[in-house]
Order: sequence, then structure tokens, then C-alpha cells
Amino acid sequence: MSRATTQPAVVTYDRKPYSVEVRETAVPDIGEDDVLLEVAAVGVCGSDLHMWTGDHGWRVNYPCILGHEFSGRVHEVGRRVTGFQLGDRVVSETAAVIDTNNPMSRRGLYNLDPTRQGYGAAVNGAMTRFVRVPTRILHRVPDHLSLEKAALTEPCCVAYNATAINSEIIPGDRIVVLGPGPIGILCAAIARLRGAQVAVTGLERDRTRLAIAEQYGCTAIVGDASAWANEIDGLGADGVIDATGYSPALKLAMELVRPAGWITKVGWGPQPLDFSLDPLVQKNVRLQGSFSHNWPIWERVIQLLSSGQLNIDPILGGLWKLDQWEAAFTAMNSGTIVKAVLTP
Repeated sequence: MSRATTQPAVVTYDRKPYSVEVRETAVPDIGEDDVLLEVAAVGVCGSDLHMWTGDHGWRVNYPCILGHEFSGRVHEVGRRVTGFQLGDRVVSETAAVIDTNNPMSRRGLYNLDPTRQGYGAAVNGAMTRFVRVPTRILHRVPDHLSLEKAALTEPCCVAYNATAINSEIIPGDRIVVLGPGPIGILCAAIARLRGAQVAVTGLERDRTRLAIAEQYGCTAIVGDASAWANEIDGLGADGVIDATGYSPALKLAMELVRPAGWITKVGWGPQPLDFSLDPLVQKNVRLQGSFSHNWPIWERVIQLLSSGQLNIDPILGGLWKLDQWEAAFTAMNSGTIVKAVLTP
């Protein structure tokens, strides 16, 4: 049977707002250490929406196929590939290109390699039928975990890194999560797994997503969370996770956190700051950034998903075909659902 040479793909082609469309693209060739993955499901990320609306703050190699949250089956293997066979159910990390000799990569923190190139922005992503993946970032999907749910491993890993690795949560802590988007809700869910009391804050338009946060045992707050943060002793929350993607939210985080507490910022925000960071000093607060994920985090999260300890049913808002991408983007952007998944 002859190999297909072209395929439809959801492509962003310009920085101008709404410069996204379905285009016919080439099926990629693979290298000796790669597999050609047939995409079963690909999640829509907030970053995909920002590239769609043109308000992102990162570099994109136009034109680029969108999509970096994906699962599928091995369709073809490179000459030197061992350990993976045709038909294997797999999920892929996002670090498509790294410098293996970079000091961060040598430490296993290749997500922090400054030359790293990720799917869906720097390298063609997975909102298509076939994508080339190096085996170094492939993970097996257990038989009882659906590929549609496995496609959401990536945002779960972002939240796990922010909450379980880069934050200091102990049972009984009171944690405020700013922003009820996918990452915010997942951070809240993982904080609950660590035994924290969690409040998730949002705006009036976020009530649907805040109701989903309540399904994870969180307190949902529209607007000011000060009363909840100060409820115990008036000093504030033990920690704040900023998942808003809005730079000025850091000012609110500094107001909500208690002295000797911590703030973890996982949401991107391109806006410049126009306020003083003195409260950070005065309160002796630790400010921690959190970016992406690496191999051991993926293995942990896959186990959490396959065991049911991390239940993502509440955030899965529906499945759309590839040619229905705009409806999926619109539904997610409106806030009526948390996560949309395309099934190429």
C-alpha cells in the first residue's frame, strides 16, 4: 500500500488575529530514531487559542501546524528504533527539538534548554493525521486509559510540575489558585490530592468553569478571595498559584499570600508590570516560576490518570473532528467548556 504524501492540518500562518485555517500539508519524513505517529486525539490548549486570536507573547515559526497535546498509535518506525512497534498506543511530550549537550538537558531538565523547540509553535504540531516524534519523548499508554484522555497528559504534567514539584504544599495548607482555566483547575485538583484546602478564583464569566472546580472539592470564588485567604488567622493563604496568563495578577497574589508563604506563577502574561514588588520582600515570600515538564513527571502523571487518582472527566468538554476545529476553539474560548479535543 502506497504511503500518503499529503494531509489536512490546522495551520497558523500569521501573527494577525484569526490567521488559522485548514491547509493541505506534507506528511513528514522520519529519521532513524523517530516514529511516525498516527494522531488519535489532540487537545486544544490555551496557547492554541492565543495564537488563533493573535495575543500570544512567544515566537512562532509561521506557517506552523498547531497542537502539542496529543496521543496516537505508532504507524512507522525509524531504522534504529527499538522498544516501539507498529500499533503501539503512545503519548508524546512537547520538546520536539533539544540540544542533548546543553547543561540543562544533561541534568534531565531539557524542558529548560534555551534552544528547546516545541510542537505547535516552533515545530509542526499534531492537529493533523501524522506527526514525526523522536522516541526519547514517547510514553506508553496503558490499555485501560483511552487515547482521548491520554491526549490531556500534557496539561496535567504542566499542572503537576507547578503544584507537586515547584510548590511546597503539605496537608492542611490553604491554597488560592488564580484563574479557572484548564491549568488552574488541574493545579487545584493536584493540590487537593496533596491534602490542601483550595479556593479557585475567577470572574463572573467563569462561573461554568468554577463549578467544575467545585467537582474537585474546591471552593469557587467570583472576584475577591481575601476573605477566604484570611479566614483562619487573618494572615493570608499559605500559597498562591497564578494560572491566569495575566501579568497584573501577580499583584493580587502578593496581597493574598501570608508572610513566609509562596507564589508559583505558571500562567504566561506578556503585559509589563507597573507595580512594586516590595511586598514580596516585606512578607519574605518565595516567587517561583514553573515551565513545562520532563520524563519522570510524565510517567507519574500517566499512572495518576490510569489509576483514576486524577480524574479528568470533569474537564473534558467534548470531541470534535479536525474540520470542526473552529467550533472547538470557539467553545473553549467562550468558557463554556474547559478542554476541547480534536480527533483527526
